[in-house]
Amino acid sequence: MIGATGFAGFALADVLCAEAARGSSSSVKSVINVHLDGGPPQHDTIDPKPDAPEEVRGEFKPIATKVTGLRVSELMPRVAGLADRFAFIRSLVGSAGAHDAFQCQSGFPAANLQPLGGRPAMGCVVTKLQGAAEDPVPPFVDLMQGRPLVRNSARPGFLGPACGAFRPDISTMFARELEAGMKTELAARGANHSIQLTLAGGLTLDRLDDRNKLLAGFDDTRRDLDASGTMEAMDRFNRQAINILTSGRLAEALDLDKEPAKSHQRYTPPAGAGERFVTAEDGNAAKKLLLARRLVDAGVRCVSVSFSDFDTHSRNFPRMRNLVPVVDHALAALVADLEERGLLGDVAIVVWGEFGRTPRVNASGGRDHWPEVGPALLAGGGIRGGQVIGATDRLGGRAVSRPVSYQEVFATLYHCLGITAGRTTLLDPTGRPQYLLDRAEPLRELL
Repeated sequence: MIGATGFAGFALADVLCAEAARGSSSSVKSVINVHLDGGPPQHDTIDPKPDAPEEVRGEFKPIATKVTGLRVSELMPRVAGLADRFAFIRSLVGSAGAHDAFQCQSGFPAANLQPLGGRPAMGCVVTKLQGAAEDPVPPFVDLMQGRPLVRNSARPGFLGPACGAFRPDISTMFARELEAGMKTELAARGANHSIQLTLAGGLTLDRLDDRNKLLAGFDDTRRDLDASGTMEAMDRFNRQAINILTSGRLAEALDLDKEPAKSHQRYTPPAGAGERFVTAEDGNAAKKLLLARRLVDAGVRCVSVSFSDFDTHSRNFPRMRNLVPVVDHALAALVADLEERGLLGDVAIVVWGEFGRTPRVNASGGRDHWPEVGPALLAGGGIRGGQVIGATDRLGGRAVSRPVSYQEVFATLYHCLGITAGRTTLLDPTGRPQYLLDRAEPLRELL
């Protein structure tokens, strides 16, 4: 079991103990970024409006939580029971309105700095600032769509491919039908998109080392002439690939069979009600957060996960009755699991989507895209739980107090990682320093 005995070398808990002993901190803290793919409905999750007209408030009733005066949707009883661990943001604003996860990965619209390669995802920034090619696990693992070649929202942008995410194929572990556009995308890029995490048969460590030295010798001249950074990226990839393969830590972290039965049971929600949409997750998807926990326990700094499909233009209520309880169960299991392992203070969790949903239910019983305001949850990483940030109007359509931007959330997450976004810059391809965020002040209420 990862947290108990670790892999070859230290796991997260071991490194934290070693750092505490020598008086340092924060360098190995992690973030789990949970994207509610399609845009979660604020009314049916953490911002119920029981006094609104029926066509706005919908079918679900509010329930009390562990925090006095705070109510959430009846679909989230487990989060309600741990409400003192969560911060509830009801006033997330500034959505670019794009139907992807890029803003939830970077804080910026996709067009920002596009001529220079675009903005990097937070995990790619962490790779640049805190990662090393010698790491036995990649700093950033992107599990969002579960296929390496579709919907690459966690892009390295102007940092280049050396800072890209590791994107394993987990499609055999979690049944999730891709949308038609994603299927077309995958077909265009080829069927062979799995990544080998063990040494090929007959390949020994000595042979691997000899081959790597030979390649390095062949590449010396090209490296001297290369100004694009491609050779640097290849060098980094080669060195890290060898470390990943020889340590075995990543492969073991991705193997859920290594978990005891009681862990699987903890992350398994009761049989669902409602209606499972064709592109939505089943109950097994709750174990995505068990996989994320295993990865951060192995030393990964950032893990991105998605739950689909919140794009409820029709039949919102039966679909949410099926999907929201899966997310509710998974989040509560993750928080309790991390807390029991003594890691909740070192792993920050953010849960959000690309926008909210319309206050008024449409003629098909759905809620449409609503970039004006959306919900978010934060927990762990030293974040002060048990509070609500911001408020919306009586219809849940506009922020009327404490609007919170995506960048403020990222500034808070960077703070949790020990990175001061307002004083940290990265050089773009022109040599110009770029600050991590335009709005770099974290949410002081949460710190």
